[in-house]
Amino acid sequence: MKVTKAVIPAAGLGTRVLPATKAMPKEMLTIVDKPAIQYIVEEAVNSGITDILIITNRGKGIMEDHFDRAPELENRLLESGKQDVYDEIVSISKLANIFFIRQKETKGLGHAVSCARSFVGNEPFAVMYGDDVIIGDDPACGQLIRAYEKYGKAAVGIKAVPEDAIHKYSSLKVDHLEGNLYSCTDMVEKPKTKEEVLSLFSILGRCVLTPDIFDILDHTLPGAGGEIQLTDAMRTLAQTVGITGVDYTGKRYDMGDKLGTLQATVEIALRNPVLGAPFKAYLKEIAATL
Repeated sequence: MKVTKAVIPAAGLGTRVLPATKAMPKEMLTIVDKPAIQYIVEEAVNSGITDILIITNRGKGIMEDHFDRAPELENRLLESGKQDVYDEIVSISKLANIFFIRQKETKGLGHAVSCARSFVGNEPFAVMYGDDVIIGDDPACGQLIRAYEKYGKAAVGIKAVPEDAIHKYSSLKVDHLEGNLYSCTDMVEKPKTKEEVLSLFSILGRCVLTPDIFDILDHTLPGAGGEIQLTDAMRTLAQTVGITGVDYTGKRYDMGDKLGTLQATVEIALRNPVLGAPFKAYLKEIAATL
């Protein structure tokens, strides 16, 4: 079955990037001239996704406004003869069929995904973490969808992380299949000891899941941090039918981290067709004073 639906969990509090996120969701932090959430939606659309559910919570209505029409702004742009800007603004509301639902209790990523059950139905679906912007020529979500279509199993986006940081992430038991693809048969969320570390590969930012994950989530007990962890539910899938790991191409930026937001701004600005050259000259000027 073709993957046409994506779920973007975006209900986190963004405590690592306070005070910026006191009144604004971290998903709306700007990278050059677009909020982070728009980069994620555009990646989904470029991967063939047509229907997107964004899971929010109280105080995040600004995300809904961003993907809606803005008649007053649009009229002012037309009156000012700014047709190009008008076209760009209107196109945001036409990217995909975008829906919103609130996670009324922040019980973890697994609980957030379970809120998407009625939206997903009996179809495979992508999960695109709201913290993670991934920039590359080949959309990361699309790479996972191709792996799902080839092997018929859930797929997870994986990257190797430093050994001294693996305790902050998940750790996967993997065997190489071909190219950048791996068979994943076990995983542990935030390993506490060296013995629990299965490899330095961790799930970062993207998954394509089968609908049976919802029944598993129904029986998943709170794990790390006292929350219902999606990794714990995916572990059941990995141990029973297996999961395909995709060491995706593209650069991941952690928008829940202050350094990550700065890196995203600098590196994406350098690629901008209008700002890239003058910004590069500015950076060289600044670097000479360091």
